[in-house]
Amino acid sequence: MTDERLPWISADPASQTIFELAQKVAAAPTTLLITGESGSGKDYLARLIHELGPRRDAPFLKIDCASLPPQLVESELFGHERGAFTGAVERKLGRFELGGSGTIVLDEVAALSPAAQSKLLRVLQERSFERLGGTETLRIEARLVALTNVDLPAAVAAGRFREDLFFRMNVLAMTVPALRERRADILPLAEHFLAALCLAHARSDVKLSEASRRMLAGYAWPGNIRELRNSLERAVVFTRVEMLEPEHFAENIRAAGTSGMIAGLRSLEEIEKEVIAATLEATRYKISQSATILGISRKTLLEKRKKYGLK
Repeated sequence: MTDERLPWISADPASQTIFELAQKVAAAPTTLLITGESGSGKDYLARLIHELGPRRDAPFLKIDCASLPPQLVESELFGHERGAFTGAVERKLGRFELGGSGTIVLDEVAALSPAAQSKLLRVLQERSFERLGGTETLRIEARLVALTNVDLPAAVAAGRFREDLFFRMNVLAMTVPALRERRADILPLAEHFLAALCLAHARSDVKLSEASRRMLAGYAWPGNIRELRNSLERAVVFTRVEMLEPEHFAENIRAAGTSGMIAGLRSLEEIEKEVIAATLEATRYKISQSATILGISRKTLLEKRKKYGLK
């Protein structure tokens, strides 16, 4: 846990690095681009950054660009004047106004229409906009955070996303690793979700058996954190046991988790090399700090670094 209002579970060096970056960018007013697979926690990270920064007590607004028709996206973002289009019977304030000095999250920004992309580019460049059907130029004070699971450089190359908008958003960028790329987070996240789900469903203290823990740790989680939480919730809802066993989870998790454990067996040396490399990278190769984290002496770390041919 890292923040009183919003915990960040980070047992893995990869997610610890993400939290360090979040702390650094939290105070910046610059537009932030967060990329990563669906379900990896992009929106949660955006909220965490909001909570860590000076805007924490201002509004936090999110709009799903993929779920709204193009004409409604523009109305949601910019607002509209009465009579701006059929059905506009009164003035409506858009998110850019309602956001005040807070944070506005554009979820799945790659889904914006070409027209909306063009208008968003102007907002990022000039920090101003007009309501649809209006003439008054309004200033935007909120910080913009764009989220996407789309490969934006590929979308630019394919002509689906404006190159100038991509460069304008890509000043500050963060990528949330997939859960399979930060496996040390799987069990701490599972325990965190399980405790919250027990409270939500008025269950007694449900635990994971050792077999279940091994299974969850061995599964690749293609749906990432969202899939992990949903799997635990189904197990809590559909069972009345205090100890969750592998049979209480879906067949695909049982099969893939077991095979993943077997296929993923490695020697102790391989595991040690991977842990040391990850720790060095997370600390930006600070030997003393890495040695402290690993629980070994500086001399031992230098010897192992040489042994494994690490930078």
